[in-house]
Amino acid sequence: MGSRAALLGGLLFLVGGSSSSSSGEPSGAAAREAEAVRGLLKRLLGPAAAGNFSVTVNRSLSPGPGGDTYLLDGGGGGGVPVRVAGSSGVAAAAGLHRYLRDFCGCQVAWSGPQLRLPDTLPAVPGPGILHTAPYRYRYYQNVCTQSYSFTFWDWDRWERELDWMALNGFNLALAFSGQEAIWQQVYRTLGLNQTEIDEHFTGPSFLAWGRMGNLHTWGGPLPPSWHIKQLSLQYRILDRMRSFGMMAVLPAFAGHVPRALARVYPNANITVLGSWSHFDCTYSCASLLAPDDPLFPVIGRMFLQELTRMFGSDHFYSADTFNEMRPPSADPAYLGAATAAVYKAMVAVDPEATWVLQAWMFQNDPDFWGPEQARAVLEAVPLGRLLVLDLFAESRPVYPQTASFAGQPFIWCLLHNFGGNHGLFGALEALNGGPAAARRFPGSTLAGVGMAPEGIEQNEVVYALLAELGWRRDPVPDLGSWLEGWAARRYGAAHPGAAAAWRHLMRSVYSCPAPACSGHNRSPLVRRPSLRLDPAVPYNRSDVLEAWRLLLEAAPALASSPAYRYDLLDVSRQAGQELASQLFAELRDAYRARRLPALLAAGGLLAFDLLPSLDALLGSDGRFLLGTELARAQEAGAGAGEARRYERGARYLVTLWGPDGNILDYGNRQLSGLLADYYAPRWALFAGQLADSLARGLPFRQDVFEREALRLGRAFVLGSRRYPVQPTGDTVALARKLFLKYYPGRRR
Repeated sequence: MGSRAALLGGLLFLVGGSSSSSSGEPSGAAAREAEAVRGLLKRLLGPAAAGNFSVTVNRSLSPGPGGDTYLLDGGGGGGVPVRVAGSSGVAAAAGLHRYLRDFCGCQVAWSGPQLRLPDTLPAVPGPGILHTAPYRYRYYQNVCTQSYSFTFWDWDRWERELDWMALNGFNLALAFSGQEAIWQQVYRTLGLNQTEIDEHFTGPSFLAWGRMGNLHTWGGPLPPSWHIKQLSLQYRILDRMRSFGMMAVLPAFAGHVPRALARVYPNANITVLGSWSHFDCTYSCASLLAPDDPLFPVIGRMFLQELTRMFGSDHFYSADTFNEMRPPSADPAYLGAATAAVYKAMVAVDPEATWVLQAWMFQNDPDFWGPEQARAVLEAVPLGRLLVLDLFAESRPVYPQTASFAGQPFIWCLLHNFGGNHGLFGALEALNGGPAAARRFPGSTLAGVGMAPEGIEQNEVVYALLAELGWRRDPVPDLGSWLEGWAARRYGAAHPGAAAAWRHLMRSVYSCPAPACSGHNRSPLVRRPSLRLDPAVPYNRSDVLEAWRLLLEAAPALASSPAYRYDLLDVSRQAGQELASQLFAELRDAYRARRLPALLAAGGLLAFDLLPSLDALLGSDGRFLLGTELARAQEAGAGAGEARRYERGARYLVTLWGPDGNILDYGNRQLSGLLADYYAPRWALFAGQLADSLARGLPFRQDVFEREALRLGRAFVLGSRRYPVQPTGDTVALARKLFLKYYPGRRR
């Protein structure tokens, strides 16, 4: 019985037809998780196809605490179902996903699933597949994802995301919806009036930075209808997460308080921190309650008691006191006390609390966070009760500089995307080896792998690799073969041209090193025009253009695949971005050489032909429509006034960000409507003012241009133009039209 085959046979006997637990847990919990995965199966494949699978959950599959394990067996026709067993619902869902991916050639992605099942479900070979995750945690979300992607999601969209999370095996994720309703109750109990509370909360699009203390007031207030909807949504999100066996990370008190607290408690020790980013104190300058103030533990307990009373707890809490804000003192004693105060408020309510802390502050401001300062924070919490997110580990890991976070467990995270920007970029080779390198680090306390993009629904190949690495101990051995398999599953068939296209992308945009590709799209297309912009990229643009050509040539064979059409549009969009950079270089060089005709030609093509053509191409796919984004914001409002305010916040976020362009174009997107009505007029203005300066023999005034560009930006944000919510035109035909006009050697 010592053989692997015998072991698998015994396990199959043990789990066959039973959802009970042998760990002392009530059998109902395991049964509920199994039923949740069966529900996922029905939503994914339909009831008929789902009937060909058997799903069970049994804790005894796990070799030890936290060892998520799945077991696959069966299939092959003859009425034999594919048997999927897991030590948790998440593990069972991950096993199901592996079967669909590796045996059926399917894919589940943000852009949509490819689920062409074989007529006969393939048999799992041999005695079956038993697999245990090498990490305790597979973590998902960034605090900022809540605003750059999730803000106006309804339950239907959240349900799809939670299914995707389960299939990819994530077992730890933020659950931040509805917290402002709890804070409102706390603030009222503390004596603040409704006007003061309204002046504190940001609007929906900016809640991520209100929660971290970076902003207040901007885009607000939050009406009662918002709180009601978000509380309802949070209940459903948490219920579904826990039904899969996921653990939710809830918010906790980090020390930030409303300004008005000083009115009610004039003796409270409150420090006003400096301004954040390019905001002044109208909307920034957090009020931070001193860690030794008697109110600190009171507020921390009040919030967490009410939060856990309403939502329960999985004993994980998130709090970031100094996110992108310098503390009032660099004294390690102060930093340790501030950290200890947050933790003590957690354990006063939940003695089992684990604090999930972003390590972003350490790499974002290394001049302040020296070894002593970082160690003061990390050692202020008992060992093992702080779970650190090494948030940008694929580019700038912090664990090597902090001796593996002074012994605290940490999660190696892929951040990748800032601001929800569109643009193809990533470093697949570096990503592939990152978690294994962290595990091999001397004294490593690596406890998991995480996905923490600021915005999602882009660069799906990057996230597919990361999700797979969460279940692999070692890197993918042949990344080129892996990529070709990924493309074949994505389109439902292998195609040599498509495979070649992805190889070109892998050696260009997906081999983009940091800091050149650190998650921001720096293309001139989406940046404020300036003669100082650098259009250079650290890869060969010809590879992107060749990938474009190869994908377009594959249209006769693959055009029926929705994923292919999505990728053709996305690669065409990227090619257009590269072409825009080249036109900008021509425009800049013509100005410097004082060649007015060449300047007019390049500027005219960019502003009046290329950008409108790209806008039309984007308009052929509902996932690239500005109108869809704005409609979602409007639908979240109760009444016309709320709808308009929410829409305005959504417009601000992807353009000016703040009232005066405070974080201009940080959240840039390439959406139909945005290119035509925001970027193109700005480029036309820039080219026109350059031409005017040449014609008049006067120096170009960047400051004059920026004032006028800000006026244009405000007009767009405050405008009321409605944008389509349904796509128009054929993606393949529009991509071909753009190709015939602009592919090198064809431009005329």
